[in-house]
This record gives sequence, C-alpha cells and structure tokens, in this order.
Amino acid sequence: LCTLEGELVREVKPIIGYLHTGIEKSMETQQYWKGITFVERMDYLAYFANAMTYCNAVETLLEEEVPKRAQYLRVIHLELNRIASHLFWLGTSALDIGAITMLWWALRERDHVLDLFEMSSGQRMHTRYFQVGGVMDDIPPGWEAKCREFLDLLPGRLDQYEALLDRNEIWLQRMKNVGVVSRERLLAYGVTGPLLRAAGDPWDLRKAAPYSSYDEFDFKIPVGTIGDCYDRYRVRMAEMRESCKIIEQALDGLP
Repeated sequence: LCTLEGELVREVKPIIGYLHTGIEKSMETQQYWKGITFVERMDYLAYFANAMTYCNAVETLLEEEVPKRAQYLRVIHLELNRIASHLFWLGTSALDIGAITMLWWALRERDHVLDLFEMSSGQRMHTRYFQVGGVMDDIPPGWEAKCREFLDLLPGRLDQYEALLDRNEIWLQRMKNVGVVSRERLLAYGVTGPLLRAAGDPWDLRKAAPYSSYDEFDFKIPVGTIGDCYDRYRVRMAEMRESCKIIEQALDGLP
C-alpha cells in the first residue's frame, strides 16, 4: 500500500499474502522431474535461472554428472535469458518513467531471444528445456548461426539505448540519487544480483561458486558506486554486454 505525494513516496506498507502461489506446497507431492514446470513460473522472466537452481539441486543429491556439452548449452540459454530479462526490465522501467520508445526497442530485441528459445525447445517462455541430468535436446541445425546473428546485433542496439538515455535529463532526474540502498543494508537483507553489485559489491555466484562450467569463461562483474536506480541501470546494461561475451565463448568452445 503506497502513499504518494506527487512523485514522492511518503509511506509503504507491505501486505503479506499476495505473492505466494502455493508452489512449495504443490512441489511436496510431485515427482522430481515434474517440479521443473513449477519452479520456472516463480519468476516468469528468469525461468532458466529457476530451472537451473532446481535441476542443480536434484543433480547434487543424486550425484549426477552433467555432460559438458549440456553444461555449455545451459550457460548459453542462461545468459540469453539474462539478456531477455534485463531488456524487459529496461523497457518497462523506461515506460514507467515516460519513455515509451524504449519499450518498443527493448521488446524488439527480446523477441530475438524468445525466437531462439522457441527454436531450441518449442516454447518461447517456460521452456522446460533444462532437465535433471542435462537438457531435453541438442540445439537444432541453424540455431547457432541465428544466435550469432543476435550477438552481432545486440551491442549496437545497446549503444542506441544508451545514446537515448545516458544523458537524457528526465531519465537522469528520475534515476540518479533515487532509491539509494547501501551495501550494508542489502547484505543484511540477503539481497544479491544487480542490486548488490550496483552498490559496489562485486559478488556474483558465477564467480564465487561456479556451476555449469562458468569458471571456464572470461567475463567481468560490473559494479556501481552508491546503489541508486541509475547505478542499477548501468550495471544491467554492462551485464548484457558481458552475457554476449560469455555466449560467444560457449559457442566457440561447445564440446
């Protein structure tokens, strides 16, 4: 429940109970391989990350070794999903601030990623492509070429986004020094990901506890300074560029 005065948020009262969808309870009676369908829907923008977490947990319990090619295919899809999720964040955030052009641009590029997901799994969202022990199928003929086309396209499009936003006065006024959360507070709350990195902490699970062969790829961890909305924007933009590098390395070295 938000109390606003113009554009200032005066008070926020959390109302518990709306988020829970019964997933934990539903999972109690599912066979392990049926759980993948549930966890993908906990975050409908990062379904591959959820599937990875769940499958990795089951594989650890079963002491199941995932083939190297499947590990690389997982990394490729995880990083494509990161890009798609960040693009959706960028487009909708800009829309909330008043820049509708960014919504069309970001969703245009996101559709390229969803096309790739549809090509490899048959589904654009909630793909269920990750399975316990690997992935459901190899990538089809032509998939790698289509993926490389996207990797060639995206950096130039990111340049266009930044040209529109980086020095836009409305964007800067509504992002800089807004929503500042300190590193210490984020750590106390157990917050990770781009929010923590935007506050200057370079913690990234892919580096701190590498999984699925992430330790075999060369990439940087973008960080911010004060942890405001603008820092979070800059971190996500940089992360998309790093994701492109990871995907390219994975394609080049695909076992």
